[in-house]
Amino acid sequence: MSPQAPPDTQKGTETFRKANQGEPGYFKAQFDRVTHAQRTLQQLRSQAAPLDKYVFLSGLKARDPKLFYHLLSQNLAEFTPLVYTPTIGSACQNYSKIYQRPEGLVISYNDKGRIEDVLQSWPNKGRARIAVVTDGSRILGLGDLGVNGLPISLGKLDLYIAGAGIQPLTTLPICLDVGTNTERYLNDPLYLGLRQPRISPTEMKEFMQEFMQAMKEVFPKLLVQFEDFSTDNAFYFLDLFKDQYLCFNDDIQGTGSVILAGFHNAAHIASSAPQGPDPLDHKVLFYGAGSAGIGVAKQVMSYFTNLGMSEEEAKARIWTVDSRGLIYQGRPKGLQKHKEYFARKDYSGPPIRSLLDIIDHVKPTALLGLSTQKNAFTEDIVKRMTELNPRPIIFPLSNPSSLCELEFADAVKWSNGKVLYASGSPYGPVEFEGRSYEPGQGNNMYVFPGIGLGTILSGATRVTSKMIERAATSLAGSLSDDERQAGLIYPRLERIREVSAEIAVGVIRQAQEDGVDGAKRLRDLDDVALQTYVRDRMWTAPRPLAHGVSSKL
Repeated sequence: MSPQAPPDTQKGTETFRKANQGEPGYFKAQFDRVTHAQRTLQQLRSQAAPLDKYVFLSGLKARDPKLFYHLLSQNLAEFTPLVYTPTIGSACQNYSKIYQRPEGLVISYNDKGRIEDVLQSWPNKGRARIAVVTDGSRILGLGDLGVNGLPISLGKLDLYIAGAGIQPLTTLPICLDVGTNTERYLNDPLYLGLRQPRISPTEMKEFMQEFMQAMKEVFPKLLVQFEDFSTDNAFYFLDLFKDQYLCFNDDIQGTGSVILAGFHNAAHIASSAPQGPDPLDHKVLFYGAGSAGIGVAKQVMSYFTNLGMSEEEAKARIWTVDSRGLIYQGRPKGLQKHKEYFARKDYSGPPIRSLLDIIDHVKPTALLGLSTQKNAFTEDIVKRMTELNPRPIIFPLSNPSSLCELEFADAVKWSNGKVLYASGSPYGPVEFEGRSYEPGQGNNMYVFPGIGLGTILSGATRVTSKMIERAATSLAGSLSDDERQAGLIYPRLERIREVSAEIAVGVIRQAQEDGVDGAKRLRDLDDVALQTYVRDRMWTAPRPLAHGVSSKL
């Protein structure tokens, strides 16, 4: 697939340009940008299916990027489920069918040995500051989608732009095409990628090493976000590259950060309830032990260590469950390497497979789902959690919503309104016994835009674990008085840019404390001045007002 700059560099068709500028013969008398924005919203809302809306927005971004980003930023709650989860899952599954034009950079295994040359062909390479890179091997909970995974990179970067004011021309969406093991794509005549099985682990390591070195050579100031790699590769390549290159893995670190923030606020509410547990006595049960599950568990440990616990004491407050049940040392058939860290040392009985039995064994205060098992948290499970806890913490975090472990309405009903709930995908408020309940959304978009913005502005040479943890602390403390009074555990989505600025400030300060900041001049700014500095550098799409409005894309 030929490389193509972000749509922001595209001027659209000549006809569109003439109409936009009101030249004779192109609706000069009746065409204005404000009305056209309203017209575009009506056209979007007339589309029946979410995937049709995604295709419409993709076309809008290509032909009129300024309007696309303006509408996205002004209608974030409506647009986010379309450009990201849950609709992005369907867009990825069907990408080879809905494909219309090049959108980003696809680097094939056939490019091995000349990856740097391919990267050099990217327009605006001197301005690139952030890339989202996937190999399509584990898109959301949908499995190996191969090169069809490219929309996940596109969607993530749209949220960097809308949520943190990253300039569109500085973004670089990349999909690494190293084959697919999904037979239906290999047999699909429309499939856009290599028609071969995935390369071997040894070949993948060599390919990734060349890729990352080439990225550093061509884009020396670029932050790389890894996205939706298979579980083993996600951990492996993060460990391999985190100290060599400016990179982080959103599935492991971003998810962990956002859930740590939500858990911090939920735990505070639960512990403040009558007969609630002491903050040190929380027990957290993770249902799902892939890259996201283990990554979140490691971040949640920070809640306990920040209360004064040792690493071992904090680890003892966490239990993990996979498809074979409770994870413990000595379990028959062994464990994958990434699961060994949280394997229980205090259990030596027969395997416990039933989640309800595991809950009875552990008696957790919090149940977090990252299993991609739809409706895994049944009525019996929710009611048992409510019997054990005056305010049970239940976070069904699997994306998209078709794989969510528990619907919000069911959680409220089965817990009699006592649940402290956050999901990975969005849900609307529900009414129960005369009261309105507002769900939390533990979506990574609360943290990764701010992490990216803070890392870029600080001139960081690498992303440290403390920078990720600082992002969580900043998010947890970003609730407004109104949101706290409403019992929310995450800020409302319409405040995402304000929240991202707060997170960016925290990330910059932590980079300074860790000694990895390159922009040393920012050390001389106090917190108020640094907040102003960050906000002033957040790009905003121009409003569709008078003709001739200029902006830097």
